[in-house]
Amino acid sequence: MLKTIIKKGSYHDSVILMLLTNKISTMDGVDKVSIMMATPANKDIFKEGGMETPELMEASANDMAIVLETKEDIIDAVLAETEEFFKNQSSKSNKKSKSEAVDSWDKALDKLQDANLAVISIPGIYAALEADRALDENLNVFMFSDNVTLEDEKKLKEKAHKKGLLVMGPDCGTGIIKGIPVAFTNHVTPGKIGIVGASGTGIQEITTIIDRLGEGVTNAIGTGGRDLSEHIGAITMMDSINAMEEDKDTDVVIVISKPPAEKVRNNVMKRLRNFKKPVVTLFLGEKPEFHEENFYHAYTLDEAARIAVSLLRKENIQGNKCSVNVDKSFSAKENKTIKGYYSGGTLAAEAAMIIRDTLDLSVSLGKQEGYMLNTSGHVVIDLGDDVYTQGKPHPMIDPTKRVECMREAAKDATTGVILFDIVLGYGSHEDMAGALLPAIKELQDNAKKDNRDLYFVTTICGTRQDYQNYDKQKKIMEDAGVIVCESNKHAVEVAVTLAGYKFNEITKKIMPKKTNADNTEYSVSESVRRLLQEKPKVINVGLESFSNVLKEFSCEVVQYNWAPPAGGDMQMIKALRYLRNYKFSGIGDN
Repeated sequence: MLKTIIKKGSYHDSVILMLLTNKISTMDGVDKVSIMMATPANKDIFKEGGMETPELMEASANDMAIVLETKEDIIDAVLAETEEFFKNQSSKSNKKSKSEAVDSWDKALDKLQDANLAVISIPGIYAALEADRALDENLNVFMFSDNVTLEDEKKLKEKAHKKGLLVMGPDCGTGIIKGIPVAFTNHVTPGKIGIVGASGTGIQEITTIIDRLGEGVTNAIGTGGRDLSEHIGAITMMDSINAMEEDKDTDVVIVISKPPAEKVRNNVMKRLRNFKKPVVTLFLGEKPEFHEENFYHAYTLDEAARIAVSLLRKENIQGNKCSVNVDKSFSAKENKTIKGYYSGGTLAAEAAMIIRDTLDLSVSLGKQEGYMLNTSGHVVIDLGDDVYTQGKPHPMIDPTKRVECMREAAKDATTGVILFDIVLGYGSHEDMAGALLPAIKELQDNAKKDNRDLYFVTTICGTRQDYQNYDKQKKIMEDAGVIVCESNKHAVEVAVTLAGYKFNEITKKIMPKKTNADNTEYSVSESVRRLLQEKPKVINVGLESFSNVLKEFSCEVVQYNWAPPAGGDMQMIKALRYLRNYKFSGIGDN
């Protein structure tokens, strides 16, 4: 039976509601629960999940909706648990917060008049309008929000380019601005390597490897996954590349992306061949066979990070140098399979690529219902895909779905290796290794009883400065008999070796750089130059946890506790925005 609780005018951000969902789901008597704001998009998600109720459909975008599937009368208990949860959240927030939050753009701009960056993490249906307002106020934009239309993204980026600003995102999960972590990012040492990347966990993997190798990062600019599509044309990436060429604190640059549109790739490569600093490229899915002088082409995230560190230190290029040593392994004739369950989409894509190439599987890579690879019993899944996270906590903060997948994999007698990532950093689970441990031990014990070998292999994406404690997470896994690897690339190599296959390392020659005649003039605006060279001053629109992290790094930040205006009615919101623009354009003064 479905039961509904509507909390009128109680607006909360999506991450907080995911955590609440996780908490309520563990209560006795709760068979299923979904907790979200009652926006039109979220109502569709409720409906798709079979959780639609009349009370939900009557609620507004500013109302919190709790829909339960239960056979018991537990409404009072759920309300009490919810109230206690928000009381604890408020207490934590008050301890961390150093300034009073505001509830409008005008108040935010008045509080921080020299702000130069807006961080936006509100529902995607509203995010483009708020990003547009930020650009009107001459702020660079970091869009954590997803579900922004491609047309809106193009308009925002074209507007930003004309104004000499950057739009990072939408769906930009990770960024580092002048050594300051933004959104779901690790605590990385500042240094001399700059990164421009379309991915979230791709940037996290590269920056954390650089950190553990003893070097650091100046800026890591996330562009959003669609920036290199033909429709967008790499607007943010090209502007960021230009800025990093001028940045006096950046000595080496890494450019990473999933395979871009061919025309866009050619334009980016043409620009980079005329770049004044050493540069490393990684287009995930491609398998380059050579480097060029001062222009290096990596196959994996690990290789890209190691090349950059070697270039910075003016050492011979090392690239792929992780050794694979295993005590025993299956024979390839046993046809044992690898099952990979990832919280990071780019890490999942890299795993699928290496498994496909090493096992010589005749399949194309691409995501379908979260599957990066699904052939011959081998599986790699991005559990952060929308199909798994709509209305549910992300696997970086909740182990439930991954444990479920591991149990299913262990039931399959062909499964020889279970491969997974643990992503540390701001926004991630405080002890993911500990959360996964009971299930891993149980599955190991079951395999022993059945007299079969079952290997668990993991990579920990993080630094020793992350609050989860990298070494502690590593020890928990190692003590449980899990093989812990230094990088995702290394973990996948170990997995394929255990399955009985040989990973062949490619030794690349360094060829003369191909030169392009390029008379294009590149300029960098003062706004973008300032963004890369100074600690940002931020208006944070949405997730308060982002503000708290920025404050830990002594950033000036104003928390804008945004809520949908006009009851969340998009037509009315657009009308109000039009009237505001009309008024301030001077047209309506007569």
